[in-house]
Amino acid sequence: MDSFHRFGIWVLTICLIFQSCYGFYLPGSYPHKYAVGDPLSVKVNSLTSIDTEMPFSYYSLPFCKPQEGVKDSAENLGELLMGDRIENSPYRFKMHVNESEIFLCQTDKLSGDHLKILKERIDEMYQVNLILDNLPAIRYTKKEGYTLRWTGYPVGIKVKDAYYIFNHLKFNVLVNKYEEANVARVMGTGDAAEVIPTIGKSGSEVPGYMVVGFEVVPCSVMHNADSTKNLKMYDKYPSAIKCDPTTVGIPINEGQPVVFTYEVEFEERDIKWPSRWDAYLKMEGSKVHWFSILNSLMVITFLAGIVLVIFLRTVRRDLTRYEELDKEAQAQMNEELSGWKLVVGDVFRAPSNADLLCIMVGDGVQILGMAVVTILFAALGFMSPASRGTLVTGMLFFYMILGVAAGYVAVRLWRTIGCGDYKGWVSVSWRVACFFPGIAFLILTTLNFLLWGSHSTGAIPISLYIILILLWFCISVPLTLIGGYLGAKAPHIEYPVRTNQIPREIPAQKYPSWLLVLGAGTLPFGTLFIELFFIMSSIWMGRVYYVFGFLFIVLVLLIVVCAEVSLVLTYMHLCVEDWKWWWKSFFASGSVAIYIFLYSINYLIFDLKSLSGPVSATLYLGYSLFMVVAIMLATGTVGFLSSFWFVHYLFSSVKLD
Repeated sequence: MDSFHRFGIWVLTICLIFQSCYGFYLPGSYPHKYAVGDPLSVKVNSLTSIDTEMPFSYYSLPFCKPQEGVKDSAENLGELLMGDRIENSPYRFKMHVNESEIFLCQTDKLSGDHLKILKERIDEMYQVNLILDNLPAIRYTKKEGYTLRWTGYPVGIKVKDAYYIFNHLKFNVLVNKYEEANVARVMGTGDAAEVIPTIGKSGSEVPGYMVVGFEVVPCSVMHNADSTKNLKMYDKYPSAIKCDPTTVGIPINEGQPVVFTYEVEFEERDIKWPSRWDAYLKMEGSKVHWFSILNSLMVITFLAGIVLVIFLRTVRRDLTRYEELDKEAQAQMNEELSGWKLVVGDVFRAPSNADLLCIMVGDGVQILGMAVVTILFAALGFMSPASRGTLVTGMLFFYMILGVAAGYVAVRLWRTIGCGDYKGWVSVSWRVACFFPGIAFLILTTLNFLLWGSHSTGAIPISLYIILILLWFCISVPLTLIGGYLGAKAPHIEYPVRTNQIPREIPAQKYPSWLLVLGAGTLPFGTLFIELFFIMSSIWMGRVYYVFGFLFIVLVLLIVVCAEVSLVLTYMHLCVEDWKWWWKSFFASGSVAIYIFLYSINYLIFDLKSLSGPVSATLYLGYSLFMVVAIMLATGTVGFLSSFWFVHYLFSSVKLD
């Protein structure tokens, strides 16, 4: 009872910690104080669509360009891999200065090609993504009494076979008045060095504001092209503009120019700077997460109790009987009894394709370690949404660093299976460093050719390819070799029993073993499939996912379930005198990847109904395959290492040769 009581307290503590972390993040950028009239610049990101999943450059459409020319913003590795292309835009504001009827530009007459691509982007539901002070523009719509929140705004709309472009934007910038006394509390520092106050001519501080929200209302407005011929960018439009999102203006046609205008209004809100991302990070359905986790936790605890009782009453009893019998009785018992005890001379016989097993386990350790560390850092708030691309960048960083662990585990396991032989550890380390990255490189390169052919910003540039290859061979591979060297120098794991020269014949089984292995993956899948829905919705439906506390709990539960499932299946095989447990223990837990891939296909058919074209479907299936391979290696490694420890512990207690 004491152990269960302590376990309950531990679980409750973890839940309270992550509940306190829910909706919290460490800001990824410093607050900027703007005086009244200070310039504010809007940036643009790639056009995105849940219909095609292929991002395109903002300026691939006939939009207004800045007077100083289009300039790319500095982006990190994660942003580039995610397809973000952040550039400057012609939209300019002045802090706390409301402006209306601002003329932006009049495009050239639309050519047939421009009209065609505009219609395609409207049909494919592409969204324009704007950024102000590192905040994405959000749009609110009402449907059936509910207020829906969207990131960005659509390029246009189709009404009765006519296409309309949203050529007038109504911006609402939410600001919070800067208070010197509150800065120390806001930033958690004594001197508030991060905020640099603006000094006026007299030397006294000028009242300033911080941007805490950025909203946009797109409208389709009919402009008179003749009245804008002599207007320059940022001039006042000659007539009033009524922005009504429920109505549309004039449809776009070939040979017709498009006039773009905008207006901006500033609104003071009592939103503190660290809380300005709350509107973006609100995650509906938090109760679903908690009920799912608590339900899984109760089921897992119940199963763990059953497994514990089985092993205590069966394994411990058998071991006790071995210890009580003398050698003669033990020999007689070995001849009469059946079960796991009879495979004592074969249980540690080297499996087929032992090198491949060691390589896959090493890569699984690397992937699992990367997932645990990355999700833990994200749950603690270090992967801020304000710092775009940090999550992907962090995953790459931790993956490369953990090459040491991959090489160490793979080589030491290889030496254990090879009875201590250390010759050839360099070859094993090289294959560990190239196995999963090679699969990823093959899949992503194939998908990249599709993106290149579509001129999508999601395509990885050649320069980034070179950087990734350099990181691979200059950091990941050397670290894996270092880990392999340490594994070669470390003492190999000694088997507790000797292996017979002649393999024991495995009795005919009532049911095929692959059926048990395949069915074993259902329990781990049941642990994560609800959270998997939210993750898939975040990746493919553009929804925000920032409940990494829930995800970390689910990951821990998944690891526990994978270990339990593999232990039970390994014990079942040993009981029927099947000593070929190595690969079966790996795929018992790794088979969860099959169900995840089937779920991905189900998600494609029933949830991504709007996904159009073979290219988009191929991209989806390709990325899903990449994810499934990584999950298979990670979960399979958990199951194998758990079973290896169990079998070693079990037979180390047997007093038999």
